[in-house]
Amino acid sequence: MRLIFLGPPGSGKGTQARMVGDRLGLPQISTGDILREAIARDTDLGKKAKSYMDAGELVPDDVVLPLAERRIVEKDCKKGFILDGFPRTLAQAIGLEEVLQRQGCALDAVMFIDVDDAVVVERLSRRRVCPKCKAMYNLDTDPPKREGVCDRCQVALELRSDDKPETVKARMIVYRKNTLPLVEFYESRGILRRIDGEGEIGRVFDSIMGELSEARRN
Repeated sequence: MRLIFLGPPGSGKGTQARMVGDRLGLPQISTGDILREAIARDTDLGKKAKSYMDAGELVPDDVVLPLAERRIVEKDCKKGFILDGFPRTLAQAIGLEEVLQRQGCALDAVMFIDVDDAVVVERLSRRRVCPKCKAMYNLDTDPPKREGVCDRCQVALELRSDDKPETVKARMIVYRKNTLPLVEFYESRGILRRIDGEGEIGRVFDSIMGELSEARRN
């Protein structure tokens, strides 16, 4: 299956994409991870991406599209993939359609995981990341064994600049303006599946798997 997971930052789409990928044997492709890797390597694209991410803005298409296309044509994606955090704009969605058409394939389903803005701000303000191995923690739902310290590297965890409440609010404004039109775009193609993302992780996962089973039958 070729799937997209849509939703606001902090909706849990990355966690759900990983769980579904493990269950179905599909690679999870997180554009956020690709961009952060480019930033860590201090590439030209990475520098451009960082300036937008630090301001809580979407990274422009001319940065994201080449990275995404390069990834989905790799060997491990021949039988399918899960896109997590891409596309985020109509231009990116159209660009993705063109890429898939050149490969002679199409998307099977789009999972839209919706969460209220206030929940998003609360969730992300409680998220921490290891600056060394990039492991992600949540102080409420997935805390480190030792307070404030990465389980693997034993270094102090950090609050990412784009997870600070003021930045998250700016990200949500951009999200509502640019990303929600994708809901209508994919809904018009008959492949959008709406998921309530505010429940317990396992319950959200079960809802997604149920929708995917129905998509397969169709």
